[in-house]
Amino acid sequence: MPPISESAVLDALRPIIDPDFGKSIVDLGFIKNLAIDGAKVAFDIELTTPACPVKEEFQKAARERVLALDGVGEVDVTMTANTRGRAPQPEAEVLPGVKNTLAVASGKGGVGKSTVAINLALSLAKSGASVGVMDADVYGPSLPLLTGVHGRPRAEERRIYPHEAHGMKLMSMGFFIDDNSPVIWRGPMVHGLIRQFLSDVEWGELDYLIVDMPPGTGDAALTLTQMAPLSGAVIVTTANDLSLIDARKGLKMFEKVSVPVLGIIENMSYFTPPDLPDRKYHLFGQGGGERTAAELGVDFLGEVPIDPRIVEGGDKGRPITLDAPDAEASQVFAALAGKVARKLAMLAETKPQIADANITWVS
Repeated sequence: MPPISESAVLDALRPIIDPDFGKSIVDLGFIKNLAIDGAKVAFDIELTTPACPVKEEFQKAARERVLALDGVGEVDVTMTANTRGRAPQPEAEVLPGVKNTLAVASGKGGVGKSTVAINLALSLAKSGASVGVMDADVYGPSLPLLTGVHGRPRAEERRIYPHEAHGMKLMSMGFFIDDNSPVIWRGPMVHGLIRQFLSDVEWGELDYLIVDMPPGTGDAALTLTQMAPLSGAVIVTTANDLSLIDARKGLKMFEKVSVPVLGIIENMSYFTPPDLPDRKYHLFGQGGGERTAAELGVDFLGEVPIDPRIVEGGDKGRPITLDAPDAEASQVFAALAGKVARKLAMLAETKPQIADANITWVS
């Protein structure tokens, strides 16, 4: 029997198509470190993000296809990721080592934007990505409550070092003020704080920085969209008409500053009673987020259900993604994080990429 050739292995893998790019994983250059030793074949599949929702399917299909080749007795497929993002900018004043900066925004308060932001961040971190969260709501910071992290961050030589918890780097105005202290600042002061969070905080190397935007389209939100190198934004809304009207305003703000809107997330979409698992009660209306996304020409990313554990976990500093990872809402957040990560990777393909240490999963 002739020896197994690299071309035969690549031909076997060529029919595996990446659903987002619409091309073969071979043609996309995802196959790395191909090695053949007698009847054993080993290779890596390097994805564009560790949060890729189809990595298990890729691994299974690749192993089966190569194992079906004549003469192959063993196949070792290692899944890795090299997160796509902007090119390194070591001299940049703002976020020099951050590959992707994602704004999580809403046109108004009260729609659960901060809860969505922290659970998206946690889902990305659980996938193996390096993640930071910047709470940019200077008037009503919620990150200390949602994460259970308090106290002033360390500062040395004019640099501020973010807190680290739950596998993420965290920064919030809430770390610098007393819980009972009102924040009464005018526009220039807000502008200065946001600049400091972007330029003076030692974020280091991050795959994703999640920015929990201030609600609305006022000074703070506009300052952020103009100063931060935003890779994209998601809009959080509920299904009721008032929230949807404000969501449209938020989307238009990002369009004016040329920040891609990745899509709309509808929070608190429905409630399923524990004793009626097949029922869905749409307490705030039904389908509003999807209709608005269609009207505005952006993607509808999905619905987050109502779950009392979301509120309970947030109040005790344990978001549902950590406290109840098997809950439906946690699974929804994981799927949403995967969609967002893939969209950012596709956007980054048209830009220079950062080449640094990869992420490897043990298969």
